[in-house]
Amino acid sequence: MRIGLIAPPWVPVPPPAYGGTEVVIGNLARGLQDLGHEVRLFTVGESQCPVPTDFLYPKAIAPIGVTVPETAHVLAAYESLADMDVIHDHTFLGPLIAGLRGMRRPPVVHTNHGPFNGETHPILAQIAKYSALVAISRSQARQAQAYGGVPIAGVIHHGIDLDVYATGPGGGGYLMFVGRMSPDKGVHHAVRIAKKAGKRLYLSVKMREDNEISYFESEVRPLLDPDDEVPSEMPLDRRIDLLRHADALLNPITWREPFGLVMAEALACATPVLAFPNGAAPEIIDPGRTGYLCRDEGEMISAVDRVAEIDRNLCRRAAEQRFSLQRMARDHERLYRRVLERESGLMRRIPAASRGLISA
Repeated sequence: MRIGLIAPPWVPVPPPAYGGTEVVIGNLARGLQDLGHEVRLFTVGESQCPVPTDFLYPKAIAPIGVTVPETAHVLAAYESLADMDVIHDHTFLGPLIAGLRGMRRPPVVHTNHGPFNGETHPILAQIAKYSALVAISRSQARQAQAYGGVPIAGVIHHGIDLDVYATGPGGGGYLMFVGRMSPDKGVHHAVRIAKKAGKRLYLSVKMREDNEISYFESEVRPLLDPDDEVPSEMPLDRRIDLLRHADALLNPITWREPFGLVMAEALACATPVLAFPNGAAPEIIDPGRTGYLCRDEGEMISAVDRVAEIDRNLCRRAAEQRFSLQRMARDHERLYRRVLERESGLMRRIPAASRGLISA
């Protein structure tokens, strides 16, 4: 197949630092190429993904979410990828714009990397009219049904590069947190839990936006002692090294996170995960085998004391069986084939003179 991938214009692929969506897109591109497909990625010019790429903007656009640059980016992307068999769009606006323009070919697959909620539902319901909508967890798919029954073409968990996130021995005597500096991610919970458990905590965080800095200053900094390491956006190699030697990853999320890539990354490093049971966490963590799902801070503090009971080999095995980029690529390959078969059947049923009048 000739497969076109569209990345958002906000971060290069793969990301130089924080960027979960861009990690996934890069892994998917490589995985599909390894399966023998012709893959072309529309991204920004500074991307280093090892597949053929095209771009409108030489560098990533800031701030994230600016409508005019995103619109220009996706319009250029659909023009660039018009000769592909299928387009897989990871932007938010792209499938909507393509559908409203009446584009029929190639067919479009769209992954929603964000939440289904009252604000996004009307947009995603419209997008589903023009594309095959992919959910990244069963939790996210249930949310789609809760908000008006948006049709989901498939549920496909993310996959990671297991060669990059190599097995670690643990034994570092500390805990790890990786994510955005946000109350949704529960950084304040992580700091309190580590303090009460008597463990050192390393915080690898994205802290660039005004709201992230404000949250840190008001809710997190007051919890830190003078000798605590200042939270930082760590380079990938240091983050992985710390994760491989950590006793556990703390992931006290306070919202229905659609997936949670860092949990899969921790398991690949053979590091158990302690999480609040929100969003996709119950789909990723096997309680008592690869970590613990904890209802509150008290339960997570107790789980820190029991984390040594977890067999780290089981954590790595779970990542190999369920969260490899190869599995993710195969799942998408099957979805693309279903979409193309459906499209082919539809085209056979439509009179040739009418085909140009019907949107995908």
